[in-house]
Amino acid sequence: MPFELNAKIRNLSPYEPGQAKARIRLDANESFLSLPDDVMADIRACVDALHFNRYPDPSAADLCRAAAAWYGVPADCVTAGNGSDELTSILFSAFLQKGDRVLCFEPDFSMYAFYGYLAESVCIRAKKRPDYTIDIQAAIETARAEKASMVIFSNPCNPTSVGMSEQEVLEIVRSVDALVVVDEAYMDFYGRSILPRLAEFENLVVLRTMSKAMGLAAARIGFAFASPSVTRALKSAKSPYNVNALSQAIGAAVFRKPEAITHSVNLIKSSRDMLWQEFGRLARAFPDQLRPVAADANFVYTETAQCEKLFGHLLGSGILVRRFGDCLRVTAGRNLENVELIAAVESFCSSSSGGGDILCEAPK
Repeated sequence: MPFELNAKIRNLSPYEPGQAKARIRLDANESFLSLPDDVMADIRACVDALHFNRYPDPSAADLCRAAAAWYGVPADCVTAGNGSDELTSILFSAFLQKGDRVLCFEPDFSMYAFYGYLAESVCIRAKKRPDYTIDIQAAIETARAEKASMVIFSNPCNPTSVGMSEQEVLEIVRSVDALVVVDEAYMDFYGRSILPRLAEFENLVVLRTMSKAMGLAAARIGFAFASPSVTRALKSAKSPYNVNALSQAIGAAVFRKPEAITHSVNLIKSSRDMLWQEFGRLARAFPDQLRPVAADANFVYTETAQCEKLFGHLLGSGILVRRFGDCLRVTAGRNLENVELIAAVESFCSSSSGGGDILCEAPK
């Protein structure tokens, strides 16, 4: 009998991010900043000192200690991963068994449901409110009723850029008999992390990444923070050499320059705030065309009346953003990139006003 792919993977398609050619790419939530010269000098020195014929440290001890110091948690509560995506995948494959129920939310990061599917778990999808916030009490009741083994969500949310308060997150953590995974990939831009409360909860995992605020998307470095017992289980389940030696050295070098990280975060937040203000201005000028939702991450999320046409107009202008149904997600870019993006949106709205029916109030 000839070999056949099993039904679970037979019809899957490889992940394909936006590959359209564009002069300005504001689609992937990457940092628009290059690493500072002194950081690059440290990285070059690290490369020169590496023994490329040797396997990397399987525990990424130096990197984990640097992350622990930066985030203010014990080093035995840190697991390093090949991006926080890898750690998310391990949490699903190792901490769940076939048929276990996972509570996730819509809209949220699409990979949660995908990893749940591969783990053969049952994904319970809870719809968010019309304003894209989570009904905390309803989420708790659903997790209890469905006997969820895991609850997972991003804060601030990707793609909506809506953030939750510490109290809202902690209410979920303390109220369910499930592992609660809080993906804080964009928390550097929001500043309401629950990492300071990590030691209080055995059922809490917090994910962070160096891809966004720290500008290391190419290096693929992520972290899972959890209790020592959960951390030990996570390290036992991961591959032995999951973070390569070069990425470990680069990550540790960046952590040694805390002032550079803070400076980068402030520049990205200023760019984000500029975009938010400009989208608010356009929404007041063209209330039938735009309704910006939130900007708690490093991007703005906005509802649009003619999303497909606006997306095409921007692409025709050499600007790539990310489309989600009738909404666009726009990453904060360099000042000139933001200016060109806003000008293109404004020209479209000026020529298309009256083509939609979005009546919600624009941001002040």
